[in-house]
Amino acid sequence: MERIDLERVRRDTAGCARVVHLNNAGAALQPRPVVDAVMRHLRLEEEVGGYEAAGAEADRIEHTYDALARLVCAGREDIAVVENATRAWDMAFYSIPWAPGDRILTARAEYASNVIAFLQAARRYGVQVEVVPDDDSGQTDVQALREMIDERVRLVAVTHVPTQGGLVNPAAEIGRVTREAGAIYLLDACQSVGQFPVDVTEVGCDLLSATGRKFLRGPRGTGFLYCSPRVRTRLEPPFLDLHAATWTSPDTYRIRDDARRFESWETFYAGKIGLGVAADYALELGLDAIEERITRLADVLRRRLRALPGVSVHDRGARQCGIVTFTVEGRDSHRIAQDLREQGINVSVSTTDSARWDFEARNLTSVVRASVHYYNTEDELDRLCEALPGPRAAQSARM
Repeated sequence: MERIDLERVRRDTAGCARVVHLNNAGAALQPRPVVDAVMRHLRLEEEVGGYEAAGAEADRIEHTYDALARLVCAGREDIAVVENATRAWDMAFYSIPWAPGDRILTARAEYASNVIAFLQAARRYGVQVEVVPDDDSGQTDVQALREMIDERVRLVAVTHVPTQGGLVNPAAEIGRVTREAGAIYLLDACQSVGQFPVDVTEVGCDLLSATGRKFLRGPRGTGFLYCSPRVRTRLEPPFLDLHAATWTSPDTYRIRDDARRFESWETFYAGKIGLGVAADYALELGLDAIEERITRLADVLRRRLRALPGVSVHDRGARQCGIVTFTVEGRDSHRIAQDLREQGINVSVSTTDSARWDFEARNLTSVVRASVHYYNTEDELDRLCEALPGPRAAQSARM
C-alpha cells in the first residue's frame, strides 16, 4: 500500500511541472515549505538587518538542531551545522590526532574527496591507507574488515551509499566490528540521509557527515556533522574561532564541549532554517515510507533498463537504493545526459575521477546516473527509457 501522498508531494514540488528530475543524488528539488522558509528569512534580513533577523528567529535556528537530531536519532548537542557535507567530513577527519604508523581502513567504492584526504594524511603524517575488499555482492566485506583490523587502526572510514551506484554498504555491521576494536568510525552519509532511516546508535558510528541538498531536499550550501560524546573531547577541530572556542585569558582558550566546536561563527542562517524544515518534512512523511517508495521506483527503473537492447545496469550490493547507474553500448554517457536534459529529463554522469578504485576495478570510465526520489512517477521512468538512444555497433576496423 502506497504510504506517500504523491499528489501532495508533487504539488509541493514546483519543478515536477517543468522537468523529469532524476538527479536527486546531485541535488533534489526542494519542496515549497523549504523554499518559503529560506525566502522568509532572507526577506527579514532585507527588512531589519542580518544580525537582527538572526536574533528574532533564534527559536527557528535552534529548532534545526532538534530536527537533525531526530533525523539521525542523536542528541541535539551531538549536531554541528556546517556549509556542506565535505566540510563536515573534513572537520571530522582532520580533527583526528594522527601518528606515524596509524592505519586507515576504507572501502573500494570510496568517494574521491575522502580518498584525497587519506592520501594527504599519509603524506603528511606517515599513516597507512588500506582498502578493504568487496564481497561477492560488491559491498564492503565485513569479514575481511574483521581480519584486517588491529590495534594500529586509528580510523575506519566508509561511504554509506557511494556516489557511483545503488550500493548500500552494511554500515551497522561495519560499526560492530569497528567498535569492538576501539577504532574511530567515520560514516559518509551524504547519499543516505533523507533516503532511508539512519540511526547513529544502530550504526555505531562515532562521526557522520551529511548534506542538505541531496535526498533530504534541503538548500544547497548546507550540511551537518554528527559527533558522538564518546570521541568528542578527543578531537580538536583543525579550525577554531570565537564560536567554536572561548578566549579565556590573554594566552588561553577553551574549546566548547558540544559538537558546535566544529562550526564557525558566520553561517547561512536562511539555509540553516531551511535545512531544519527539510528534516521536518522528511520526518513528517516518514523515513520508512520514503525508503519504501524510492526503493520500489529504483527497482522498477532497473528492470525497465535491463529490458532495453544495449543497456547495461551497473549497480551492485546485497541492498540497493535509489541511485541507478547504466551505460548504453557504443554511446557516450555525457552525450546521453546532455540529450536527455534537452528533452527535460535531468540525470548526471559519474566518472573515474570520483571513484577511481571502484571504476578501475570494474573497467568502467563513466556511467549515467539516474537517481529517483519519492516524488517521481513510473510515467517519468518510462519517459527516460523511451528517450534513450539505441546501442551503436562498434565500427569495423579499416582495412
